[in-house]
Amino acid sequence: MPTIGVKKHLLFQALGKTYTDDEFAELCFDYGLELDEVTSEKEMIAKEQGKDKATASDASDVIIYRIDVPANRYDLLCLEGLVRGLLIFLKKGEAPRYKALPPAQGQMQRLYIKPATKKVRPHAVAAILRNVTLTKDAYNSFIDLQDKLHQNICRKRSLVAIGTHDLDTITGPFYFDAQDPQKIKFCPLNQVIEYTAAAQMELFSHDSHLRHYLPIIRDKPVYPVIYDSNNTVLSMPPIINGDHSKLTTETKNIFIESTATDLTKAKIVLDTLVTMFSQYCTEKFQVESVEVIYEEDGRSCIYPELQYRHEVIPVDLINKKIGINESADDIASLLTKMCLASEVVDNGENVNVEVPPTRADVIHACDVIEDVAIAYSYNRIKERIPQTSTVGAQFPINKLSDLLRQEVAASGYTEALTFALCSRDDISVKLLKELKDTKAVHIGNPKTLEFQVARTTLLPGILKTIACNKNMPLPIKLFEISDIIVQESTKDVGARNYRNLCAVNYNKSPGFEVIHGLLDRAMQLLEIPFSQTGQGYYIKAIDDPTFFKGRCAEVIVNGEHVGKLGVIHPDVLSKFDLSMPCSALEINIEPFL
Repeated sequence: MPTIGVKKHLLFQALGKTYTDDEFAELCFDYGLELDEVTSEKEMIAKEQGKDKATASDASDVIIYRIDVPANRYDLLCLEGLVRGLLIFLKKGEAPRYKALPPAQGQMQRLYIKPATKKVRPHAVAAILRNVTLTKDAYNSFIDLQDKLHQNICRKRSLVAIGTHDLDTITGPFYFDAQDPQKIKFCPLNQVIEYTAAAQMELFSHDSHLRHYLPIIRDKPVYPVIYDSNNTVLSMPPIINGDHSKLTTETKNIFIESTATDLTKAKIVLDTLVTMFSQYCTEKFQVESVEVIYEEDGRSCIYPELQYRHEVIPVDLINKKIGINESADDIASLLTKMCLASEVVDNGENVNVEVPPTRADVIHACDVIEDVAIAYSYNRIKERIPQTSTVGAQFPINKLSDLLRQEVAASGYTEALTFALCSRDDISVKLLKELKDTKAVHIGNPKTLEFQVARTTLLPGILKTIACNKNMPLPIKLFEISDIIVQESTKDVGARNYRNLCAVNYNKSPGFEVIHGLLDRAMQLLEIPFSQTGQGYYIKAIDDPTFFKGRCAEVIVNGEHVGKLGVIHPDVLSKFDLSMPCSALEINIEPFL
């Protein structure tokens, strides 16, 4: 769920009313949003950089509201869209009518797509905002919306990359091509000298912001590039724009282009940008069209589309799905509050809902019904017992886990809850085992060294918990009942979860008999008798490098190996920074279902 930051005074100025923090939080909740945090630029910088608030003097004390927005509501990812939606919800305004028109004078601008782009990014869309007046705050909001879209629907620019340019500094028609990296040369944004595309890859490999996007095209034989009729480079998507056409607060005419591997998402991104910021044009909510021509087959498309479509939904269906009993007129009114202009049709049996170009999230009747529920207020929906017969029950493995938790706790053990991810050393080196023998599921792009693999045993987590609490009075007796994850080729995802019980006794003496007693108690509760023949359980001596030689046994239930118990090896304890001996038990509880 993306989070946007808006300045409190700008927000209330646009809404035409001042709210307390609690009042605004309530308004957000009513509209299906959440006020996540009330902060300031200084506090945000201090958190990001680990500074004290007083030392973050390069920022202001302006109050900022951080608001959680549903991931599919792209129209609410900026101040302009948020204010527009709230004003309509509060019935203080009407939804504007967005129009895409050809230029009043002269020929329509054109963007030609060369055949070579098929090797990297085959699609492009474009539009123009004319006679724009941008304040510093509006300019920042425009840039921030692009970044939010890049991270969200654009999937970090891998599906769509946005370029915005000062139209008065470039000359159409424009060309979208793919060329050899050594032949592309221009001055990138905020630089003062020209670099080839290949040199820019090296230059930006150390840039904390841009280096994440380089792999998208780095290994391609050709790089995408957009240039004008004077061969002035506008951008090298999805990496960076050219400095020549950069936007400023003085910019009056904005050329917007989006290159993509997914044409549908490119259209959504373009529609979102122009509908949000066309309010700053002299002719509000009017956008100038651009013709996009595919040179390979001569196909021509006009963008932005800004299409309105209609959905007819039965009133009875809406009431039934939500659990309310509202009239058609009331439902139409509720939908209109959510920027979905609606009217009653078919003698009150249906509502005709108009879906504007800003609501790309509405793709099914259930999306419209959800908006009715939000506008009606979830708090007003009465809870009632379903009229249909249903059978619900706890998953057997979860029920067994809960029962065992109570009994293990009653045996004097304290429950721990540890991370499902750990380092590679935790499950191999520290346990005196080879990593290749663990069948661990590795994380492709771990954020820290502590979260490199999914755990294959619960033991390291409990030992680390004891290490953090070793100053507590002895004995320390901990347990955990949770999942482990191991590779399994027979599964469609290549891995499987197993529910394990792990318990550790940490004391001045190992206490093997204590941990053995817990095993016997668990088997007694599960009504599994001790038996080395037939149905039952027993333990059998084995060697395991994690445990002290001669002090380790495997647990066998009904002829199947389910786990181990024993005295932890001193070398393992030292690697976890523990000084006292301890014994441990870990078994898989799934065979007991």
